[in-house]
Amino acid sequence: MKLVYFAWVRERIGRPEEELAPPAEVATVADLVGWLRGRGEEYAYAFEDPGVVRAAIDRVHAKPDAPIAGAREIAFFPPMTGG
Repeated sequence: MKLVYFAWVRERIGRPEEELAPPAEVATVADLVGWLRGRGEEYAYAFEDPGVVRAAIDRVHAKPDAPIAGAREIAFFPPMTGG
């Protein structure tokens, strides 16, 4: 699946996107975040407060308990405010 990172999540991880194949036990957005945190200090830093980072599955906002099976793209981004 394609993972896309925006704003300071991108800056902390050091790349805008990547293709990854998480293990089968990674079933939800929260599971994916936990798995990513274990991939290195840049991921641990980006997801140090997982409650802050938002996610979208195939361009639709998703909650942490949303299943990721079949997702083509998952994006991670910080909360945004408009003006």
